[in-house]
Amino acid sequence: MTTKPSDSQPPQYASASLDAWGKAAAKSAPGGDVSALNWHTPEGLDVKPLYTAADTQNLPHTHTLPGFEPYLRGPQATMYTVRPWTIRQYAGFSTAQESNAFYRKALAAGGQGVSVAFDLATHRGYDSDHPRVTGDVGKAGVAIDSVEDMKILFDQIPLDKVSVSMTMNGAVLPVLAGYVVAAEEQGVPQEKLSGTIQNDILKEFMVRNTYIYPPAPSMRIIGDIIEYTAKFMPKFNSISISGYHMQEAGANQALELAFTLADGREYVKTALAKGLDVDEFAGRLSFFWAIGMNFYLEIAKMRAARLLWWRIMKAFNPKNPKSLMLRTHCQTSGWSLTEQDPYNNVVRTTVEAMAAVFGGTQSLHTNSFDEAIALPTETSSRIARNTQLIIQEETHITSVIDPWAGSYMMEKLTQDMADKAWEIMEEVEALGGMTKAVDSGWAKLKIEAAAAEKQARIDSGKDVIVGVNKYKLKTEDAIEARDIDNVAVRDGQIALLKSIKAKRNSEHVQQALHAITLAAENNTGNLLDLSIQAIRLRATVGEVSDALEKAFGRHRADTQKVTGVYAAAYDHAHGDTMEFWNALKAEIAAFGSSEGRRPRVMIAKLGQDGHDRGAKVVATAFADLGFDVDMGPLFQTPEECARQAIENDVHALGVSTLAAGHKTLVPAIIAELRKQGADDIIVFVGGVIPKQDYDFLYASGVKGIYGPGTPIPVSAKDVLAQIKKAITGLSSNK
Repeated sequence: MTTKPSDSQPPQYASASLDAWGKAAAKSAPGGDVSALNWHTPEGLDVKPLYTAADTQNLPHTHTLPGFEPYLRGPQATMYTVRPWTIRQYAGFSTAQESNAFYRKALAAGGQGVSVAFDLATHRGYDSDHPRVTGDVGKAGVAIDSVEDMKILFDQIPLDKVSVSMTMNGAVLPVLAGYVVAAEEQGVPQEKLSGTIQNDILKEFMVRNTYIYPPAPSMRIIGDIIEYTAKFMPKFNSISISGYHMQEAGANQALELAFTLADGREYVKTALAKGLDVDEFAGRLSFFWAIGMNFYLEIAKMRAARLLWWRIMKAFNPKNPKSLMLRTHCQTSGWSLTEQDPYNNVVRTTVEAMAAVFGGTQSLHTNSFDEAIALPTETSSRIARNTQLIIQEETHITSVIDPWAGSYMMEKLTQDMADKAWEIMEEVEALGGMTKAVDSGWAKLKIEAAAAEKQARIDSGKDVIVGVNKYKLKTEDAIEARDIDNVAVRDGQIALLKSIKAKRNSEHVQQALHAITLAAENNTGNLLDLSIQAIRLRATVGEVSDALEKAFGRHRADTQKVTGVYAAAYDHAHGDTMEFWNALKAEIAAFGSSEGRRPRVMIAKLGQDGHDRGAKVVATAFADLGFDVDMGPLFQTPEECARQAIENDVHALGVSTLAAGHKTLVPAIIAELRKQGADDIIVFVGGVIPKQDYDFLYASGVKGIYGPGTPIPVSAKDVLAQIKKAITGLSSNK
């Protein structure tokens, strides 16, 4: 007969000491060394295979509660048990009409807010008729030239009820002004508008590069927006301080956390310098995190973020508790999506969404599985949206607040992440703050080094990506991809611009634009207020941007690249991987000996696509292999790019494209090289390119196409072969 312990006498369990566990684990550990089981993360943290109460006994935050200082366990006391996170769908493509139709369908199918992606022409403050944006209009987002486009974008979407998030930084003044005026003409006053404008320019100088003006005047713009929204738009978040794009550009979780919070501290100082009280605006600041496949560290990062932001804001002595709370939107990683075996991306996005939810996000966007190939289709967008609905409605995850609380591992990782990020933030302060750390290029180089190291770990097989460098399919099924007719979109936008300019009072518009320029020059007035006045008169995004540029100038970034980081990751490679690497280096060295110079390549970005992670990593890897590498500046036209390639006497020109402009810009650069008598320069392309476009590009004269997941040494060997072939062809023709 089995005896049952009484309620007052809990059963006694056999217990073992940590030493005893260590001896047992050593029997299975490599070389009998339990420390070999530790996971050494890119952040420099050692994650142990086992955590116990001893790891958390001195951590003060383990006894805190959600909704109370330091808010580590969540900014609200009840979190998702009363109100789950907001489901957002970040989207925008082609015209305002097409994007509006997408938003309305998404809202009807369970979406709870609109999140707008603008095309690169709009981001960079150019109207669609500008000659520098021929390949960018409507491609990687929706084209917005005026308030008329903005009115169409939100047609039949009640802006007093639906919150709107807008990812906009460079042309933030005319775009936010267009939203405000569109709402007014819909009958919705400013005080009823809810949502977020990203308005985070410091990270643009580090990673995303959709800046327009230099850092100092850009910070002035941020201050004016915080000031205006605090007075007239009390429900609207004046800034979304973004780490997302840092992680997408290669930052590890600690760098993303540290740099984002350091940016936030800089923005608070900027608002205080405008004469605002901290409680007037701090409660409307929000954050934006990337959520990648580093599951445990992503959860720890979000918990640590709330702890550190509370610590930062305490120093400003706010009286309102909301000024101490970090509230955040999250988006699953776009970089983690693979072109190969893309249905795996559904699983990746689900895992990342779970990490965001366990971390306590306030809103979430889930990426579509086909975004490593092209803009998402309606089918893939529905799957992405339903991923969130299933988590909310079917799992009961929302029934428990902070379910990882009390986990020995998670509580220790939270503290480790906080300590590591704080250490980096102290480095930033020693440099004079984040504006100086960004302006010097230091922050950007830290992220680029992390990106190069990560890519080398993948290419060498140290980090496994299923379907890419392990468990690869022999044949890939074709995936439906959305294609945008860039020429048709641009023609339509130009026609609308002509119509608007023909109907408006041009004299009044010019007066309003001149007032913006004077205010920018003299540091008077509020630039958002003046932009709203100009947009009401039907000034365009490009005209407002130009009015500011007259006073501020347009920023030109220095092009730098890291060296040695990619090669260092191969130091511990072995087998076929190391043999291939060494053989390729020897082949490149032999080329240099026989030709009298090393193979020379130029890596270029064309149009307004500022996503330069791939370009910088390729440049680093090629240089480490032994190529001479030139980096073209961002935002080149085909004519400018061809001229530089010829002047630098390169053998090959590589075009990195992530913004869907390849069908316009790549044929243009090939035509320009021919026009300038340099058709012996071979052209290769890398980035997000649908397989359906390969034949078109090859027919245009491209010699090599290297999509996402292509190991860089493989592409480098092919480029070298193409260079040799071109040289042989030239010799035989002489």
